[in-house]
Amino acid sequence: MDYKAVIENIYRELQALWGQGKVADYIPALAEVNPRQYGIALHTLDGQSFAVGDANTRFSIQSISKVFSMAMVTRHLGDEIWKYVGREPSGNPFNSLVQLENEQGIPRNPFINAGALVVTDRLMSLYSHPKDAILEFVRSLCGNDDIYYDKEIARSERANADRNMALAYFMKSFGNIEHDVDALLDVYCNQCAISMNCVDLSRAFLFLCNHGLNPINGERILTASQSKRLGALMLTCGFYDESGDFAFRAGLPGKSGVGGGIAAYIPDNLSISVWSPELNRHGNSLIGVETLERFTTDIGSSIF
Repeated sequence: MDYKAVIENIYRELQALWGQGKVADYIPALAEVNPRQYGIALHTLDGQSFAVGDANTRFSIQSISKVFSMAMVTRHLGDEIWKYVGREPSGNPFNSLVQLENEQGIPRNPFINAGALVVTDRLMSLYSHPKDAILEFVRSLCGNDDIYYDKEIARSERANADRNMALAYFMKSFGNIEHDVDALLDVYCNQCAISMNCVDLSRAFLFLCNHGLNPINGERILTASQSKRLGALMLTCGFYDESGDFAFRAGLPGKSGVGGGIAAYIPDNLSISVWSPELNRHGNSLIGVETLERFTTDIGSSIF
């Protein structure tokens, strides 16, 4: 398969969609990002790599970071994590509070904000310096020590985190948050502000493509079963209330972020990352979603 030609053709054609989405503005620092940027990067398990457009431009990965924190917690807690967070799609926006009352403070899944806060809370119990631990983990996945938090994004996010704070306090009232909420929000907002480019992000997802084994350094990150389950959650919950439609259109496990990034993979084959800051009405990259639908169509392969 000539992956280079495939992604270059998609990149060339989908630039016509610029202007149809809207950059996230509820975090002021994200609103300042130039919307007319678009990059694609792809890595295969047999060592091939391809990139096009703005694939080397760094951006805030936002909720894509939830995959990394979930992997970190899962490798230590295993199935114990499911005492605190569910495994079902929410059918609601990523920052919704509506289900928590009826469900006794247990979030539907780890990829909505409430669930990610619970996962980060558990991560804080596992690591004495959680922000350092997250960075070290991500750096090891992509083989690049030059990965950092975007401090401006983190400050902007923390200053506008009232809804996330409400989620955390509400869950704390049910006993499902252990740590101080301000400390939790500090770790969470920094986690979301990890700055990466498509090339590094695609490489970081290779361990999922490889059933939990990092092909870069041979480290076992997750068991094959844990990796399978994380992939299943990404397929059913990775795109908030657009998860079903994305699975229908692209047929890939993946995770989006309101910074405009999407990372996805085909087991035993490849990982792919797309970045385009303009979002659709669900908060997912408009061009990113279209790219991955076109990609699996053009190569004639998905997980199905």
